[in-house]
Amino acid sequence: MTRLTEHLPEYTIEAALLGLFMLSACAFGVLLEHPASFVHRWLPDPNLRRLLMGVAMGTTAVVLIYSPWGGRSGAHFNPSVTAVFYWLGRISRRDAIGYIAAQFIGGMAGVLLAKALLGERLAHPTVGYVLTQPGPFGLGAAFLAEVVISALLMGNVVALIGTPLARWTGVFCGVLVMLFITLEAPLSGMSMNPARSFASAAGAGQWQALWLYFTAPPLGMALGAAVAKRLRATTACPKLYHPDSQPCIFCGHLPTPDLRAGPAAAPGEDVTP
Repeated sequence: MTRLTEHLPEYTIEAALLGLFMLSACAFGVLLEHPASFVHRWLPDPNLRRLLMGVAMGTTAVVLIYSPWGGRSGAHFNPSVTAVFYWLGRISRRDAIGYIAAQFIGGMAGVLLAKALLGERLAHPTVGYVLTQPGPFGLGAAFLAEVVISALLMGNVVALIGTPLARWTGVFCGVLVMLFITLEAPLSGMSMNPARSFASAAGAGQWQALWLYFTAPPLGMALGAAVAKRLRATTACPKLYHPDSQPCIFCGHLPTPDLRAGPAAAPGEDVTP
């Protein structure tokens, strides 16, 4: 069995996780922003609706991270996260390529499924396939904002994994997603994720400023990881959630290890490639 085939379940899970995240984003986008929605009519304040969108997507992220699927793949569902872990030497090149390809495929599949379920409501100008676009302050402000929020997210992840607080990494990430959507979205649309932005752009057929979401998030995450690594050197396994019940393709942890071969690596334990 080739390594590509051996790790295909993890790649497939990564596709499914981002697909479900995009399906959730599209559904809540229609629920909160389409003018025919009863929620939109009841909540005329756009700031309150954006807060609810943040809560919805932050909760979605936490549920996916701590799901059995998230525990199996590590719940990156973001090419920037995977690319930075590869840069840190925590992921092999083959697995990084497999994850990133799957994330793009899964994101687009999620938007296509949302389009099939939600119809033209998803294309309405107030929803617009939940497209990420620079705000009124322009490209420069949007680029800087994406760098900052991406750095904060990845710095948080690298600082927590491999520590006694590692089990809370997904919760911290969900809270940050909620805060960023609520407070930062007016500047850049709050992406942090090239595959997420690409999926919406492909659905809407609008490619303006897509380069921003392919450059700022990975740059910001690399900066955040570099700072966190400088403050605390770590070689921890690159899973956002590392349950004992799931095998790991990165550190070799097995849920039922062969005791004759010695103990398997503990979940989240520092390892070397």
